[in-house]
Amino acid sequence: MRTGERRGEGRRRGRGGMGTRTRKVLSGLQREVLGLYRGFLRAARRKGPEERSEIEAVVRSEFRKMAVLVDAKDFMRVEYLLRRGKKQLEQLNTPETLSISSLKPP
Repeated sequence: MRTGERRGEGRRRGRGGMGTRTRKVLSGLQREVLGLYRGFLRAARRKGPEERSEIEAVVRSEFRKMAVLVDAKDFMRVEYLLRRGKKQLEQLNTPETLSISSLKPP
């Protein structure tokens, strides 16, 4: 074990063998986007089966579409979309909301 490493936290670099996975280091905004995506999927699980599949499809397509349309270095736009997504997620988490729809980006 090397100095500064905890047990079980050895290097994970290898020759591509089994069990040698490296994680990509994510920025703060990337972690927020990923967390928002997971939040939508969690919210979808709390809806009915038909609504769940529809919500998952809309969320998946919207996130993929925005990944292509929005430059990752346009921080103002990414932060705006995060705020907008959090509001939509908050709305989806209410029991009265059954589904979501896709909207055109402003």
